Formats: sequence, structure tokens, C-alpha cells
Amino acid sequence: MTAVILPGALRLVPARWAVAALLIMLLAGCKLVIPSATATSGPGPGSAPGPARSGSLITEPGAGFGPVYRLIRHARHSIDVTIYEFADPKAEHGLAAAARRGVRVRVILDQREKSTNTGAYQYLRAHGVKVVWSSPRYTYTHQKTLIIDRSKAVIMTANLTARYYSTTRDFLVVDSRRADIAAIVKVFNADYAHRPVHPRGGRDLVWSPTDSQERLLALINGATRSLRVYSEEMGDTTMEDALIAAAKRGVSVRICGENQDGEFDSDFARLARAGVRISYYHSSSGFYIHGKVIEADYGTRHAKAFVGSENFSNTSLNQNRELGLITANHAVLSSIAHTFATDSRNGKHWP
Repeated sequence: MTAVILPGALRLVPARWAVAALLIMLLAGCKLVIPSATATSGPGPGSAPGPARSGSLITEPGAGFGPVYRLIRHARHSIDVTIYEFADPKAEHGLAAAARRGVRVRVILDQREKSTNTGAYQYLRAHGVKVVWSSPRYTYTHQKTLIIDRSKAVIMTANLTARYYSTTRDFLVVDSRRADIAAIVKVFNADYAHRPVHPRGGRDLVWSPTDSQERLLALINGATRSLRVYSEEMGDTTMEDALIAAAKRGVSVRICGENQDGEFDSDFARLARAGVRISYYHSSSGFYIHGKVIEADYGTRHAKAFVGSENFSNTSLNQNRELGLITANHAVLSSIAHTFATDSRNGKHWP
């Protein structure tokens, strides 16, 4: 299906032409994407935002959340969701429909984000979905995961908040490894019941507060050629020190992130002094970097990448419930590298 974007300039043509154009596109089976007034404010992702899907990687906003809705629609036995923010009526309705057809649907919503999540909580409970607030043992349950039929897990950097889908850079990884699935299900069961749990199994998985800082530091410290980093937040000195050390030993270190209202000026200045190259976005209503990615040594035999919910902050790494994945899948690595190049080029460069 071809996506046709109707820019604001279309309002300037005669109305009969606009109506005719719309009818022609609808008859042709095109998908119409009409951006909001804020969708194009600030620097954008460019005309080539990277593949929407490469192997197990789904890249937003290009892909849309159709792949997630389809997984929900095709579930036969069970769906388990852990999510920080949930405000997507289509996903809510999909989960309710799954419950009606006999699928066991369970959802954990972050209890500190009740202002966002209460609508979903009430709707899901009223429609046969088993939903609980997250355990108070974690500062935030910031994990973003769907487990479908205990055969697939979608590990996301994205929340299920529909109003952000069209302007936000996020990544979703579909994981089918049996050991990973078993480990994620075990943690879900404990978190759903508010029981303590120490995640085990699934060597690809990166858990907060268990081992995320250790695993991410190992990825950075092991890089010999290059590091590409997407991070919505900065502020963890230990992680920043590792990036600085990498740059000083000759690794090409590049960051693409957010910096609204100069929040991370001091972090970026410190990193830049060590030779880290930084580009960033800073519009409150335009294109937004929400993905959390570290890609190490792309193009070498030992290349790998982390994709997950963890930010570069002490709270995220050591106090929250978070989940990420480290992968060496070539299609995933290639897609990240291509998308990063575009986003980095189109962002504002530091200083």
C-alpha cells in the first residue's frame, strides 16, 4: 500500500481539485496520512528515514503500529503486556477483542503514570482483560514488552501512546528465542503478582535493575571501531565516562538524542570535549528521538547492538523495571546504521 502525504499546502488549491484528488487516491487503495500541524515543526527525519522493517526490527515512525495490532489480532492463547504508558484505543480494543475470543490477556501498567494509564486500565478491566498496577518495588515500570502465545516477544523502545506515533523515532524487536521468551514470561509472572524475582536465562536480555548498567558498559567498553548511540536522556556519569574513554582510545563515538530547553547541555559539552560527535533534536512538538540504542562496531565480525527501554540515567539503569535485547542480527544492525545516519545528518549538531 502506498502512503500518500497531504501537506498543508494542499489547502491552497481549489477545493474541487482537492476533493477529486482524495477520491482518486481512495479508489486506488492508497493509505492517506494527514500530518498534524505540529508533525513537521523542527528538524525532521529527512526524506529517507530507513527501512520500516528489516528482519526482526521494526522502525518507527515509518512502520506504524500495524505489526503490533496484527500480532494482537492473531494471538490464539495468551497475550502478556508490560507497558509504561498506554493510551492507544486501537490496541485497547484489540486486547479486549482477544479476551472475548478466549485469549488470556494480562497487562501491567506503570502505577506512577496513572494520569496517562487510568483510561486504559478502566477500559481493559471492563472488557475482560486482567490488568494490574505495577509493583512499588520499582521506581517506574518503564519496560515496554508484548508476549504473544509465549512464542514471540516484542521488545520496544516505544510506549503504546498513539499521539506520538507519527513523529517519534522508536524501535521494536521481535524476539522468538525460546530461552528469552521463558525468561521474560517468568519475570512477567512475578511482576504481575508483585513478587520479587531475579531474572535468569535469556543471555540476550538486558534487565533493569538487575544487570543493565553492567551489560551496557561491557558493550561500550568492548567497542574497537565505532559506537552509535540513540538516547532520549543523558545524565549517568558512569555511562558517559565509558563513552569518553572509548573516544579517547580512538573509537568513533556518535550520539543522536534529545535536548529540549538545553537539559543536557552540560553532558553534551563534556562528551564533545572528549571527541564525541553529537546531533540532537529539541522541538517539543516535532520529530523526537525516543529510541534507546547502542550499536557497536558495525561492519565488523563482532558487531552487535542493544535495543531496549533503558535510558542513560541512574534511575533507568538501577531503580526501574526495564528490558532490552542485545543482537548481532545483520539486518537489524544494517537498518539501525542507515537510520542513524539520516537522523544524525538532519539533527542540530553540537555545539
